[in-house]
Amino acid sequence: MNVSDQGASEILSDLMVLDLTRVLAGPQCTRLLADLGARVLKIERPGEGDEMRRSPAPLPGVGDQSTYFSRRNAGKQSVAVDLSKPAGLAVLLDLARHADVMVENFMPGVATKLGCDYAAVAAIKPDIVYCSISGYGQTGPMAKRGAFAHVVAAASGIMHLDAGDTAPRTTHLQAADVLAGTNGFGAILAALWRRERTGQGAHVDVSMLESLIASEDISYGTVPNGVGAVTGPRPGMGLSPVAGRWVAWQSGGAPSLWPRLCAAMQRLDLEHDPRFSTAPSRRDNWPEIELVVGSWLATFADADAALQALQLARVPSALVATAEEVVHSEQLAFRGAFHPMAHPGGGEVTVTASPYWIDGQPVLPKGPAPYRIGEHTREVLHELLGYDAGQVQQLLDNEAVSSPR
Repeated sequence: MNVSDQGASEILSDLMVLDLTRVLAGPQCTRLLADLGARVLKIERPGEGDEMRRSPAPLPGVGDQSTYFSRRNAGKQSVAVDLSKPAGLAVLLDLARHADVMVENFMPGVATKLGCDYAAVAAIKPDIVYCSISGYGQTGPMAKRGAFAHVVAAASGIMHLDAGDTAPRTTHLQAADVLAGTNGFGAILAALWRRERTGQGAHVDVSMLESLIASEDISYGTVPNGVGAVTGPRPGMGLSPVAGRWVAWQSGGAPSLWPRLCAAMQRLDLEHDPRFSTAPSRRDNWPEIELVVGSWLATFADADAALQALQLARVPSALVATAEEVVHSEQLAFRGAFHPMAHPGGGEVTVTASPYWIDGQPVLPKGPAPYRIGEHTREVLHELLGYDAGQVQQLLDNEAVSSPR
């Protein structure tokens, strides 16, 4: 096949990735690589594996694998290696000699203790692109603190910015993990591009904290420059109840939106009202704008009629949808955003596709997540490393690796 004719699923088809990650940030990164065709070997601890195999919700009809794991690890192979054993570490380093990329999300210092940090791997594979994802980065006074998205949301200031004058609360979205994984994916591809030109490997150091801060669009531009933070509900972003549902709409973000709303409401007087005639004055008087627009929307018979009026006025708006409504949406069905496939344990599993198209086609998972811990151990040791049956059996007997019967 001509390289120029490759589809999205073959873009990274000659790339091999060692995935030493677990839970979310690391698996998100390597799933994106797998969807583009990379061979991703998920290195799991024998007997335990990635703890998300078992939580938070079992896959219907399978029971012993979670929907979480099935989604985040689609298209990968599982190789079970005990890195605490010298023979297990030797297997991992043998695999590293064949790899292009290694990704880990241990707490900083753990990879060094195990003997598989960047320095150890680069010593045997100098052009490796090695990515470390952690809560606060590999350096600095907070580096060795434990971190999950909830804790990082607090440390980043985002939790306070959301709360404003009210008590802070948790959020459903694990944004710090997903953003760190996605940033790792992009940085890995950039490092591979440099390697293609120069032969130089790289150590990519991704911080969940910095990923979350980078995603905030106002206060981390203003505060470093001596201007106060914008906290609490954002001016210009409306939420209004309409006949038992909620409608989201926006009057800020583009100078044309407020005039369009005034025209739709047949309140052209408001466009030139001193309280609302400039962007700063609209921000200062946002509660009154939300009240006026909310009162207008409440006059409609239902949320669909209100949305139609907003969309006719070219005002960005949407129904506050439930997860069930999202999964069955016509838009996402057209885009192939939820992809069903056969599950090795029986039945079918549906997982999200990558969130972009390439060459007019969705980027879909190349297969289901590995069903059993170490189910590809024998295959990889045989075919990739050339270990004979006796060598593999000795590793199994010594519990340096494992494979399901």
